Amino acid sequence: MNMQVPNVIAPQPPRSITDTGLSVVMMRDILLKTMFRMNLETVSEISRQIALPIPVAQELIDMVRSQKLLEATGTLHANSGGEMGYQLADAGKARALDALSQSEYYGAMPVPLDVYREQVKKQSIRNIQITRQRLTSAMGHLILPDELLDHLGPAVGAGRSILMYGPPGNGKSSISNGIRDAIGDKIYIPRAVEYAGQVITVYDPIVHSAAQASEEDPTALRRSSNRFDNRYVLCDRPTVITGGELSLDMLDLTYNPTARTYTASLQMKATGGVFIIDDLGRQAEPPQKIVNRWIVPLEENRDILALQSGEKFEVPFDTLVIFSTNFHPNEIFDKAALRRIFFKIKIDGPNQEIFLKIFAMVAKKKKMPLDEKALIHLLKVKYPTINNVYANYQPVFLIDQMIAICHFEGIPYQMSPELIERAWANMFVRDEKIVH
Repeated sequence: MNMQVPNVIAPQPPRSITDTGLSVVMMRDILLKTMFRMNLETVSEISRQIALPIPVAQELIDMVRSQKLLEATGTLHANSGGEMGYQLADAGKARALDALSQSEYYGAMPVPLDVYREQVKKQSIRNIQITRQRLTSAMGHLILPDELLDHLGPAVGAGRSILMYGPPGNGKSSISNGIRDAIGDKIYIPRAVEYAGQVITVYDPIVHSAAQASEEDPTALRRSSNRFDNRYVLCDRPTVITGGELSLDMLDLTYNPTARTYTASLQMKATGGVFIIDDLGRQAEPPQKIVNRWIVPLEENRDILALQSGEKFEVPFDTLVIFSTNFHPNEIFDKAALRRIFFKIKIDGPNQEIFLKIFAMVAKKKKMPLDEKALIHLLKVKYPTINNVYANYQPVFLIDQMIAICHFEGIPYQMSPELIERAWANMFVRDEKIVH
């Protein structure tokens, strides 16, 4: 089933320097720094690296030439398609070095924050339309009770915050990943955003996958063939997954004092996508403190970030936030924090019937033949020792253990009460004192 966002409008390529929304001084400096750092000569190379259509790159080059910062070197060799070559004049090199001392940023021209804000609205996570069929299909590798999908579907479709809680080993992380897969369309991510003359890099190949740039025909010197503004990259909706390593400073801009450049915060990189905080309660910061940091973003769809100067500014917060924890919410949150999380969904362990379904599905997948005596031993002898508490991770664990034993013993894959006993011994650690 196709689930494209209705009317995700591509950002149109700028047709002139003015259309970029950037100051000519910033554009001039980025052009000079890029040519200096990357040793570029032709308009098509420059256009590609600064992410502007060829006619706009040419307009910028002509302007900078008129300031005696660039000079033409004549027509280049055949490999360059017979294009005109350009190089930095001495004054241009001096200006490039001066600009680099203020900020090492070079390459793609940024998108002004206000323009970016408008693009975020056009591709909001809250515009997605998700169906039961789509969600079920994305969760196909999991056996989930129908009532869980009854809760999950509206939560994902609303694009609001979700808290999943329950005992460990029951697939909260897998469900989070399934939600990500169910969303499955593409949006436009800016390579960098500009605010108050500062450049903040947003596009991150680690977070933003299946990237596709808008290609331009270098022979079409006077006609832009770009399908969208190449200052953006077409990507899958992003997913940021953090766990116990999450600290509050990751939710702020990262400033590199040597390069004097900014990198977007984790949740800014997740804009238009999903932010999963796994294992909430395992971080160095208390969960209450982490959720407090999200109060304004979750309630007002905007986040507040700060520059090194201390100046604060707003960025859009358009993210489906999924908190996942093994703790009961009342243990780690106060009522005010819980009220701000829109959906709370308990993920319980399976009952015996669902446990057996999972066990049979895993066995089939791993080519392990089922054995009635082994299953009766597991259900009647082993599980009563842990009060018949089943968990979704246990079938995979037990079958993998039996496979490992079969490999070691040099016997065909099989299960038996004896192999169940050996596999079970590795699933739990006995409480006992270790004498030092």
